[in-house]
Amino acid sequence: MATEIKLPRLGQGMESGTIVKWLKAEGESVEKGEPLYELDTDKVTQEVEADASGVLLKIAVPEGEVEVGTTIAVVGEQGEEVSISGNGKSAAPEKAKAETAKTEQAVPTQLSTAGQGGRIRASPLARRLARERGVDLESLQGSGPDGRIVAEDVERGQASAPAAAQVPARQVEVRQLTSIRKTIARRLTQAWEAPVFQLVLSADMTRVLGLVEQLRERHPDERPTVTDVLTRVAAAALMQHRDVNAHFVDNEIRIYPTANVGIAVAAPQGLVVPVVQSAERLTIAEIARARAGLVQRARDNKLQQADLDGGTFTISNLGMFGIEQFVAVLNPPQVAILAVGATEDRVVARDGAFATQPTMTLTLTCDHRAIDGAVGADFLRTLKETLEQPALAL
Repeated sequence: MATEIKLPRLGQGMESGTIVKWLKAEGESVEKGEPLYELDTDKVTQEVEADASGVLLKIAVPEGEVEVGTTIAVVGEQGEEVSISGNGKSAAPEKAKAETAKTEQAVPTQLSTAGQGGRIRASPLARRLARERGVDLESLQGSGPDGRIVAEDVERGQASAPAAAQVPARQVEVRQLTSIRKTIARRLTQAWEAPVFQLVLSADMTRVLGLVEQLRERHPDERPTVTDVLTRVAAAALMQHRDVNAHFVDNEIRIYPTANVGIAVAAPQGLVVPVVQSAERLTIAEIARARAGLVQRARDNKLQQADLDGGTFTISNLGMFGIEQFVAVLNPPQVAILAVGATEDRVVARDGAFATQPTMTLTLTCDHRAIDGAVGADFLRTLKETLEQPALAL
C-alpha cells in the first residue's frame, strides 16, 4: 500500500520549510532512513530521511515552501496507483507557480537561457548562492535532473570564473534575506524588546591557560580550548545559580535542570548557535570533541535541527578576533548570554608591587524580567572564581 510522505515538524515552532532539491527521482527505489530530499528551515538546511521503503512513485512538491503536514511525495510498490489525499501542494508553491507562469507570458525573453531558449532550471539554493556570489546562472551547465542547476554547479562556476570579473562600478548589490537571516532578524528584534542590563568582570586566566596546555598534551586529538574550559565552568556555575539557566516564555520563567550551553558560531550562512547538551556532565575533553563537531558542521552547512535545539544559555566569544570587550545580544527565549573578550596581559597590583597577568573580560547580558542584578552578579562572581580556580568545577 502506498505511503504518503508528509513534511515533518523538525523543531518546536516550525510551521513550514522550503524543499531545496530531491535526492531521488520518480521511479527510483527508496529505503527507509535513506536521505530523500534537502529541506531549508529557518535554522538549517538539512537532508531529511525517508520514513518508508519502496519506489518513489510521485513527487507532489518538486521545490518551494511547504507547510508542515503537507503531502510532498508518495512511496509504494512499482506500478501501484497513486492517490494523494487533500491538496498535495502548499499555497506558496501554487502561488509561485502562477506568478512564474504569468511572468513567462509577459516577459519570455528574460527567462530564456543561452542556447536553450527556455526558463533557467535551478534549485532555490543554487539561485541564492548565485545571487550572493555574483555567478551568472546562464553561464552554467546544470548537472541535476533534466539539466537543472544545483548548488554544486554554482560553486564550480565560481571557481572557474575569471578573477577579473567584478561588480560594475556604482552598482548596488541587493541580497535577499535567507531563511536563517530572517530568523536572526526576527529573534534579535525580539531581544531588543527585552529590558536588559549588563554586568562586567575580569578574570585572571593564568590557571586556565596552564590547564589548557596540559589538556592538549593529554588529548592531542581533541585540542581543548579556552572556550571548552569556559563552557564547562559556566555549566557548573549554572547548576549553582539555576535562575540564570532559564527561558522567559509567555510571562513565565522556565528553569531547566541541565546546562545546555550554546556556542555562537559565525558560519557562512549566518550566525548560528549549536548546543552542547548537558555540559555539566561532560569532561573538558568531551566538550572539546562535541564543540569541534558542531563548529565543523556549522561551517559546512550540515547542522541538524537537533544540534540547535534545547539551549538554555549562550557563550559568544570574539577573543580570537582581538576584541577586548563587547556586549552580546540576548538569544531569546534564554534569559542570559555571556560575551567573552580576548585574553591579554594586563598590569595589576599584587603584594604591593606591579605584575602582569593574562586577563579576560566577561560581560553578562541579563533579561531583567527574569533575573535581578544581585542574581546575575552572584552568577558572574562564581564564574570568575571558578575560572581562577578551575579545579573547583572539575
